[in-house]
Amino acid sequence: MARITIQIFKIMALTLVSIIVLLIIIAAIFINTSPEFGGKHNNDDQKRYEATGHYEDGKFMNLIPTSMDMSAGNMASTFREYFRGGVDRQPNFDIPVKHIDSLEIVANKDTTKLIWFGHSAFLLQIDGKNILIDPMFGNVPAPHPWLGGKRYSKDLPIKIEEIPQIDAILISHDHYDHLDYGSIEKLKGKTKEFYVPIGVGNHFKRWGVPEGKIHELNWWDEIDADGLKLALAPSRHFSGRGLSDRSKTLWGSWVILGTQDSIYFSGDGGYGPHFKAIGEKYGPFDFAMIECGQYNDKWAQIHMMPEETAQAAVDVKAKTMMPIHWGAFTLALHPWTEPVERALIAAKELNMPIISPRIGEAIYLDRLNETVMEKWWVKK
Repeated sequence: MARITIQIFKIMALTLVSIIVLLIIIAAIFINTSPEFGGKHNNDDQKRYEATGHYEDGKFMNLIPTSMDMSAGNMASTFREYFRGGVDRQPNFDIPVKHIDSLEIVANKDTTKLIWFGHSAFLLQIDGKNILIDPMFGNVPAPHPWLGGKRYSKDLPIKIEEIPQIDAILISHDHYDHLDYGSIEKLKGKTKEFYVPIGVGNHFKRWGVPEGKIHELNWWDEIDADGLKLALAPSRHFSGRGLSDRSKTLWGSWVILGTQDSIYFSGDGGYGPHFKAIGEKYGPFDFAMIECGQYNDKWAQIHMMPEETAQAAVDVKAKTMMPIHWGAFTLALHPWTEPVERALIAAKELNMPIISPRIGEAIYLDRLNETVMEKWWVKK
């Protein structure tokens, strides 16, 4: 009987080890062959990165010391909280989405207008141009549907296939909730130019975007985009799409200066002195979309708290702000509506005008003061 028990134990152990080895092999094949993970970097790339002035020991660095590592205990407790679930971490109702059609987009030529797709994705129409900012239109912010939670809304304001010609796509950094391979695959054939932080261009090259359409910028670089002035400004964050490429590409925020209107898009990042520097150099801004969501005390240096979001809007000299990086995915432990609720309170205390329109609702810069503040995130 003892021998049989030992044999059964050995078989079970061998089976378990075999399964683990098989999973490791499958994961390795997936990571090395799936286009989701983007491009690689060669020696010439490394030399370009070193010339930026903030690249050390094979990684890009923030302007000020920034911790992104948690202790083993913190990581364990965080994973437990994720798997345990929590109250109101995602909507328990169908959130309202206003649908638009391509004719509405084509018809708008003279007015600066934005359409929010949830999280940090926008369609910006300015000076007669159509610009997409961080167009993550996929259903899951991960390299595989099994590895992430689904988008809150069942659909988008408009299908990718119905979006008309795009003059430019701006990318803030290469995390999956901002740079989506599936979305780029559908957009690359109808997009004229791509503007990205240094290093991110390699992802687009691997995905079949002609090199001549890709424009990589360092912090404080400026470029003329067919009459628009674009500048990549700093942010306090990190990058990476795989297990071994953390901070191998640059991250940043975007300054968009048109003939009449000026816009700031923060991308992701923690609070820091760079906001005041951006405000001094390029402000005031008519409108600022600033990260507010997916925060936690354990990673407060790379994602702002809502009160810091409002202060950042003051720092960049925004005339009106909009909290973003919420309303689409659950990537942290806080209730899904907490970011906007806290931001509204903080903005009021700082006398900072704030709007938070529903997904798909048109935001006209020449009538921001007419925007109705409806709490669409509250279940009716």
